Amino acid sequence: MTDLDPRPEDFAPPDPLVGQPLRRFVRDGTEFVLLGTAHVSRASVAAVEALIARETFDAVAVELDANRHAALRDPDALRKLDLFQVIRQGKAGLVAANLALSAYQRRLAEQYGIEPGAELKTAVDRAQERGIPVWLIDRDIGITLKRAYRSVSFRERLAIIAGLGASVVSSEEIGEDEIEKLKRGDMLESAFSEFAEQSEALYGSLIAERDRYMAARLREENAARPCRRVLAVVGAGHLAGLVEALETQAASPVAIRSELDAIPPAARWPKWLAAGVFIAIAIAIGLLFQRDLHLGGHALRDWVLLTGGFALFGAVLGGGHPLSALAAFVVAPLKPFRPGIPTGAVAAGVEMWLRKPRVADFDTLRHDVGEWSGWWKNRVSRTLLVFLLANLGTILGEYLAGFRILKSLF
Repeated sequence: MTDLDPRPEDFAPPDPLVGQPLRRFVRDGTEFVLLGTAHVSRASVAAVEALIARETFDAVAVELDANRHAALRDPDALRKLDLFQVIRQGKAGLVAANLALSAYQRRLAEQYGIEPGAELKTAVDRAQERGIPVWLIDRDIGITLKRAYRSVSFRERLAIIAGLGASVVSSEEIGEDEIEKLKRGDMLESAFSEFAEQSEALYGSLIAERDRYMAARLREENAARPCRRVLAVVGAGHLAGLVEALETQAASPVAIRSELDAIPPAARWPKWLAAGVFIAIAIAIGLLFQRDLHLGGHALRDWVLLTGGFALFGAVLGGGHPLSALAAFVVAPLKPFRPGIPTGAVAAGVEMWLRKPRVADFDTLRHDVGEWSGWWKNRVSRTLLVFLLANLGTILGEYLAGFRILKSLF
């Protein structure tokens, strides 16, 4: 063999760990091996495979919460969704937000041919094959979204809703800026794009708080079951923050987690404003009746037609059955007689009664919401749309009716 002849090593595949973000950190006698990944990268999947195959770990931690882990492990998890309870407990918006994120993930899967989070699933699979405990260290996505929503201004809340809405209606390929965020490794930051960069509070809820939370969870799990070596697979965007938190955290991990799991109280002023507006409208209608029965009748008519009409329009826009829309029209003006029962809940209840979701709707839900038209085709997502849009229509109708009625006083 001459120096020019190819050698066996020339044909060897490249080492999957070369160039991958990898940090090793020792705390409390435990070595934490932190692997930063991109959630749409085959290279990250290969890196996870190689690291678990080459090294010995006492536990594998992944950037998942219990709900996302269940969805990842159980494709039929959505079959267990009790849609009636979701609506009754006021969780329709949260479920819709999760479905919007699923739509975004599906667009990524179709564009890149790999399901987002494949490296996390691989880490879980390989750990279970070897009998290694799996630690779920990320915060529940519902808590993260609620904290993000309540920590920002009204304008930024609209940005969150717009970001989720864009995930649903857009059919374009994911742009280069979003892909770069995913290469740095965080799905939520990418989904909300520039909003997370422009808002310190939003970035804190979506990224920085979760760095602290995951560090606390690693410490909490390790305190319960001390390990010599732990592999943590997290998005590369969390790597620096996670290492810093591991280095600096001194408080009890349980205390830190409890603090970051707490939902900030909702601002009271919107409820007081809504109550004040309604009281003002009721007083105005009474004064108009006192002044002239004809004027009072017109004011009452405006209230019924505008609140009911916009609620009906919202239900129709959501794809609701004509009787669901009619229910929204009837219920919307009766605000004093339905405390705590939103218009959308009644409309969605009628929708479920008339068009009960089938098993097939739950089976295809994640696929259907990947396209904007699928939200209206699938009975589960369509019921959520009826709930949300009937409520939105009612609110819009109330303020328009209030403006018209108060204006007629002067």
